Amino acid sequence: MLKSGQIFIDNMRFHAHHGVLEQERLTGGDFLVSLSASYPLGKATESDDVTDTLNYAEVYEIVESEMDIPSKLLEHVAGRIGKRLLKTMPLISELTVRLTKVNPPMGADCDGAGVLLHFINDENC
Repeated sequence: MLKSGQIFIDNMRFHAHHGVLEQERLTGGDFLVSLSASYPLGKATESDDVTDTLNYAEVYEIVESEMDIPSKLLEHVAGRIGKRLLKTMPLISELTVRLTKVNPPMGADCDGAGVLLHFINDENC
């Protein structure tokens, strides 16, 4: 019997006002958020009922609301997202949040720069 699995959402796109530079917080920039969450999915594989899994729409709403709060550091934003998801959805045992700033102001030709945070729900392990 399946014990657990992962839910993932890749590259949620946001225009938000994060950055160390004042101009970044004024005009904003484009960001991508991806996440994966370990969750007991066994019941959902049998029931075909959304109440037995993580609801993508609820996850997205949490991410969206945290992205709306301006911060200087991406670490701070990703940390808030992770903490809130674990608090709101306590059956998540592990969570990875990847936050990418598209076109960061650092003079480099790249697709983005960001942070990847991994959380473990100590109460669920």
